[in-house]
Amino acid sequence: MTDSRGGSAAVRDLGGGVRSVAVPIPDNPLGYTLVYVVDTDRGPVLVDTGWDDPGSWDVLVAGLAACGTGVGEVHGVVITHHHPDHHGLSGRVREASGAWVALHAADAAIVRRSRETRPERWFTYMAAKLTAAGAPEEHVAPLRGGRRRSLPGLSPALPDREIVPGELLDLPGRRIRAIWTPGHTPGHVCLHLEEEHPGGLPGHGRLFSGDHLLPEITPHIGLYEDPDDATVTDPLGDYLDSLERVGRLAPAEVLPAHQHAFTDAGGRVRELLAHHEDRLTDLLALLREPLTPWELATRMEWNRPWEQIPYGSRNIAVSEAEAHLRRLVKLGRAEPVPNSEPVTYVAVR
Repeated sequence: MTDSRGGSAAVRDLGGGVRSVAVPIPDNPLGYTLVYVVDTDRGPVLVDTGWDDPGSWDVLVAGLAACGTGVGEVHGVVITHHHPDHHGLSGRVREASGAWVALHAADAAIVRRSRETRPERWFTYMAAKLTAAGAPEEHVAPLRGGRRRSLPGLSPALPDREIVPGELLDLPGRRIRAIWTPGHTPGHVCLHLEEEHPGGLPGHGRLFSGDHLLPEITPHIGLYEDPDDATVTDPLGDYLDSLERVGRLAPAEVLPAHQHAFTDAGGRVRELLAHHEDRLTDLLALLREPLTPWELATRMEWNRPWEQIPYGSRNIAVSEAEAHLRRLVKLGRAEPVPNSEPVTYVAVR
């Protein structure tokens, strides 16, 4: 494995016709998205593209040059999920190269909805959701008035192709199978490179894991709902099921979208399953008294005290608290308190 530099782009040759380019995410503690450049018989194919920002674009272009190719030669783009640090530059890559862009149908539906829905509709929906979760008026008020700016990622590129779970992608000369791994988003996919590991590591090929399986970070599991659809989803349950499915694949190496490549996918899966079980147990202790989702979020353990969590991140935290509450309710371990408004939840004794 070798490292090279292309301008400001950190490029790694991972062997077997796969390289990674660390594309920066502006003003984000994650730092960068690892965009994978996969050689095929028809030219390079990208797994994810990075954040839509001029500096990020420059790094991606320089990184492709360091890989011995160019953005105009890209044959296709496979997106693990719709988040802007993964899907953001897809449209610009397509404009520069004529490449196709592929995404799972569930995330493609989110992209279409975000493009077609006016920002005001999203603000109204978010305000109503937070109010129902028990958020204080001072937190909800900006959504009703002064913060009606355009939301980032509301005009992402529409895909040309659908990623079909279980099928091999149309990548001449390569065997990459799509594995549906919902949870982080409804249409998140991992991509199983069903080829012998170039370094001879034991296991079943390599896995491009997106945000589903990261070496040190627990992916966010929140709610992704249609403002016009009242279906009650269970994203945490979906995620836990997906983890077990990935664990059974037993890849020799995992190539995630953040941090670094790692082995022992099964061990990491077990850690994440245990983490979420511990967290559910901790939440049940908090739910000895009735709490709204907002109150639960303020009491949960995060990577910093609640007072230091920024406004937007608090919304994400409440969404994660609700995802865990839905899981507890589905398992019969917690229940909503009848006639409470905003609704509170309590552990089932």
